Amino acid sequence: MNMVDTLKGSYFSEVLPEGWDISKIYDCVSNDPSSVGERQSFWNDGFRPVECTNLEEFGAYMGHEIAMQIRLTKEEGRKLILILPVGPMGMYKWAVYFLKEWNVDCKHVYGFNMDEWSDAAGNTLPASDPAAFQNAMTGAFYGPLGELTVPENQRNFATKENLPTYPEKIRKLKAEGAKQVLVYGIGRMCHIAFWEPHFAKDYAAYEDWKAAEYRVGARLHPFTIEQNAITSFRSSWPLIPCYANTIGPWIIFNSDYAIGGADGVLSRGMQWQGMSFWMTLRYGPCQYVTSSNIPTMPGKLFYMKELAGPLCADTN
Repeated sequence: MNMVDTLKGSYFSEVLPEGWDISKIYDCVSNDPSSVGERQSFWNDGFRPVECTNLEEFGAYMGHEIAMQIRLTKEEGRKLILILPVGPMGMYKWAVYFLKEWNVDCKHVYGFNMDEWSDAAGNTLPASDPAAFQNAMTGAFYGPLGELTVPENQRNFATKENLPTYPEKIRKLKAEGAKQVLVYGIGRMCHIAFWEPHFAKDYAAYEDWKAAEYRVGARLHPFTIEQNAITSFRSSWPLIPCYANTIGPWIIFNSDYAIGGADGVLSRGMQWQGMSFWMTLRYGPCQYVTSSNIPTMPGKLFYMKELAGPLCADTN
């Protein structure tokens, strides 16, 4: 007996996103951990999961990958569109470390934070608020880079005034030959940025969904709020806004290269991200599972070994 058998008529059925097939998810999470790298028909030839055995290794690998993209585009004389998350975060100190070791500046980099907490009207937290993503990025990346940092007028944050300018800015940079690199984490609801599964029902076709550029004041799924209560707010629901401003699939999946991180392990064998990780790898591209489209792009997805499972009952 499991969720597949008991879902009908349950309270859980009322919050399960439309378009999510529990039987298909069951198949995803039932895979043997050793099969995690088995290539699927929909994977881009340049997509590869990379196993990490501890969080420092995870941060160093992912940070090195970010720093290498900054270095390579600098050497090529190209501008770099860098789409940035707040979560995961451990890679930024390593990106800073490598860039300082190589003495590579970021004057050619244009940073676009992918999302920000908001209210229903898209109003965001003050930049200095401890929960604000702008504050997090300044503290973890832009500030520590010192003289090598991204110029302030090339840093973009997802306020209700600035987020709608992202598409035009990105199109202009790409017309000038810029490379676009996506850095991302994977949410509990398989969201990339805060692009949630329930948004999918607003689009008649998959191609319409893929053309969506952004949302201001987007409603967050209850499980997204719960995930962030665990990871970012020390369990406290009352501190968490229920809305966010976020980039959409057009920005996410038009990237030339993607650097992902899944580090959602806790202690005593507990974790929150294994299901989302396996759905990303095996569900197959669709508009209801945002991260299922990630393997269609070239890049590396760094993941903590425990997330591969086995995902089984463990009453600890």
